[in-house]
Amino acid sequence: MTEAVLDASALIAFLRDEPGADRVASVLANCCISAVNLSETLSKMIEYGKPLDAASYQIERLRVPVIGFEAESAKIVASLWKESRAAGLSLGDRACLALGLKIGCPVMTTDKAWSGCDVGVKIIQIR
Repeated sequence: MTEAVLDASALIAFLRDEPGADRVASVLANCCISAVNLSETLSKMIEYGKPLDAASYQIERLRVPVIGFEAESAKIVASLWKESRAAGLSLGDRACLALGLKIGCPVMTTDKAWSGCDVGVKIIQIR
């Protein structure tokens, strides 16, 4: 049973042992991530200097299910634009929220701007 959907920022916090990593660790066996947010995570890890193969291996070892992004998800993301516009949420942010809505699970993030968005999914700030 899935307990939470991880935003890229939450997975990165875990991978880099940043504040809030323990909160992610507590759901790691029962969480998932959108393919969009996995892409963000890998990109950020490369930005931090980690080779793509090493970052991919580090994440694959966690066995976090990666949920594909298809037409239905695209529609949900688009529907969230108006509600999330004022908070400045990105497409990736909305992809995470959309997955949470789709599967009925809370989302975990480090992004404080999400707190100002009421889109119908529980948002868990990990720090």
